[in-house]
Amino acid sequence: MASPQWILLLSLLFMVSGTIGAPPRRPVAVPFGRNYMPTWAFDHIKYFNGGSEIQLHLDKYTGTGFQSKGSYLFGHFSMQMKLVPRDSAGTVTAFYLSSQNSEHDEIDFEFLGNRTGQPYILQTNVFTGGKGDREQRIYLWFDPTIDYHDYSILWNLDQLVFFVDNTPIRVFKNCKDLGVRFPFNQPMKLYSSLWNADDWATRGGLEKTDWSKAPFIASYKGFHIDGCEASVEAKFCATQGKRWWDQREFRDLDSYQWRRLRWVRNKFTIYNYCTDRVRYPTMPPECRRDRDV
Repeated sequence: MASPQWILLLSLLFMVSGTIGAPPRRPVAVPFGRNYMPTWAFDHIKYFNGGSEIQLHLDKYTGTGFQSKGSYLFGHFSMQMKLVPRDSAGTVTAFYLSSQNSEHDEIDFEFLGNRTGQPYILQTNVFTGGKGDREQRIYLWFDPTIDYHDYSILWNLDQLVFFVDNTPIRVFKNCKDLGVRFPFNQPMKLYSSLWNADDWATRGGLEKTDWSKAPFIASYKGFHIDGCEASVEAKFCATQGKRWWDQREFRDLDSYQWRRLRWVRNKFTIYNYCTDRVRYPTMPPECRRDRDV
């Protein structure tokens, strides 16, 4: 039988070597008008169930979009979405955060439509200081047009994590010590839009939007925001260190989350800038810390 001292030593070693992590808290659904407002083509947004669900409509005249009322510096942001069904080639549905200056920060979910029977492509990207070109593309492991699914972003000083139904699909670590800029001092608004991008969205622009299938409709609910609200000029979060999403257990993924992320990368990745040696003969420094290789 092991001595109590030996058991204590093993426990301490596990605590030091084990990854501390936790899944995000469950999003809290609220009506659209609590956190968001329309930004363009107001008549192309349809409201249901007292504003707890909305639809964005795209036709040959215009798409539409909305944005958050507040600006945020870190937090947890989630949206339940049901994407354009059937023939969606040429369309893009986006959910993202962005700051509002020339050297802007941006955190993107972009859903690229496709011909009937072909899978959607989910593209993510991270801009820091106006620099993007960090695209990753995956197929989803389900049909995102049949039911609502959760798409969320966890953003704190240590990492950005993209989640689909609580499964991490991408992580972007704070690599400031490696000379890589990280979004930490520019408050961002949340945006979502549905628009025509048939010059690039589907097979590099080879597949054009079939307007006989219009209107194209994307559906939304949830509208969850749990962030540090700040003025556009703010450089820090007044509640830094006091919110659940910037506690120690959210500084990294846990071992189960890393396994799920590897599963996504191994089975569903179409493109990863970290492995593109044509664009990047030298691998970008953040890629190794993000475990992209």
